[in-house]
Amino acid sequence: MTLYLAQTTGEPTGGVGGWAFDVIDALGGLGVGVLTALDSMLFGALPVDMLLPLVGYSATRGAINIVVAIVCATAGAVVGGVLQYALGAKLGRDRARTLLVKVPGIKPETVDRAEAWFARHGAKAVLFGRVLPVVRPLISIPAGVERMALPKFVVLTAIGSLMWNAMLLGSGYLLGENWHRVVDILGYVPYVLIGALAVGVPLFLRRRNRRRKNAATANIETNTSG
Repeated sequence: MTLYLAQTTGEPTGGVGGWAFDVIDALGGLGVGVLTALDSMLFGALPVDMLLPLVGYSATRGAINIVVAIVCATAGAVVGGVLQYALGAKLGRDRARTLLVKVPGIKPETVDRAEAWFARHGAKAVLFGRVLPVVRPLISIPAGVERMALPKFVVLTAIGSLMWNAMLLGSGYLLGENWHRVVDILGYVPYVLIGALAVGVPLFLRRRNRRRKNAATANIETNTSG
């Protein structure tokens, strides 16, 4: 199988990108999964955000099935996320942080930001952290450190990864020859998401508190009348 990649898009065939093309050429959908798993395990070191829209574009030429690509990309991200989770659970916060800051390209403030995001948002951090470039490569580590329930972690990671991979691959598929605009467009996603959280979370908490207050009032009235 030959993907409709560098031959017609002018993309470079050397380096990490060229190697990634070769992996997908050789393994098809499985190769997409391998790359997303490696990207998670290597803390975002691979150019997956650039590669997946290109794979989506190649699907318009019949080189790969877009649904298969999305499923495999998501499965790979979950596998990589679970391995990161296990690393965090095994090492603990201090040793994990010491290891991470030694990884090229990872700054101490990036690690701190991922920890703060998880501490503030908990389960939502795992779900929405999969679409935030700043914390996405590391969000599984604090989840493991805090020993978040593994089944819950897997489900939230799968949902978040599915959203992100579907956006990358689907946008490349829909934009066709303009696939390269995907990265610019999706660059606004974190801001939209943060805005939605800023508005949605207070509304959710307000409604929940109102329901609890109404329930408490109803119980008092029931006990009084009884």
